[in-house]
Amino acid sequence: MAKNITYKKFGDKAILIEWEAIINDEILVDILLFKNKITSKKSIEFVDLIQGYNSLTIVYRNFINSFEEEVQLLKSIYISTLKIKKQDYFQWEIPVCYDLEFGIDLEEMSHKSKIEIPEIIKLHTEAVYKVYFIGFLPGFLYLGGLNEKLFFDRKPNPRLNVFKGSVAIGGKQTGIYPNNSAGGWNIIGKTPINFFDVEKENPCFAKAGDFIKFKPISLDEFYQLEKEIAENRYQISKTLHNA
Repeated sequence: MAKNITYKKFGDKAILIEWEAIINDEILVDILLFKNKITSKKSIEFVDLIQGYNSLTIVYRNFINSFEEEVQLLKSIYISTLKIKKQDYFQWEIPVCYDLEFGIDLEEMSHKSKIEIPEIIKLHTEAVYKVYFIGFLPGFLYLGGLNEKLFFDRKPNPRLNVFKGSVAIGGKQTGIYPNNSAGGWNIIGKTPINFFDVEKENPCFAKAGDFIKFKPISLDEFYQLEKEIAENRYQISKTLHNA
């Protein structure tokens, strides 16, 4: 069981719960379990549960009458042995084209890191990444598991427009831009997959606790998949991953 959990008042209608300020699987599992316990308790009326690497913010429907009493309730829920429905986690296979047409920062990364581009691609695609949480933009997955050889500083001057589907590296993380946006990460490729679709019942197919595996594809394959996705003829490959 994780230690050093703190509870802080976060305005009149929210409580911020924080774990130790590190990124690891044990804390993620603890946060997800606590989140599921809170969700199962009918006595807590909330409008949102916002998860971070080492935090969980509860946004309540109404004003918090007694912060101390609410914290005591949360502490009792945390240590409880509620029977929670087993959650399934999946590994999603995400096709990525690393052609220089899309991987516009690959040459700079290769030059500065002294790692050949094929090796960068190999290192990026051989890892299995865990989804820690979703934030920054709807559908933006925060992934853990990047090979330390690929750690690369964010750009000092962010781009004003990074294209939807861009796969990038920023510091110790890798991720995918779900929509066009400003961004300072180093772009190494692009995927035709939609990571956020408001027209679907579940706009973002992945969730915290899931896994991502990148699969390299050619430029021709990219445009073919892009067409299939536009025509709703493509199904993302996934496998059950409960380890």
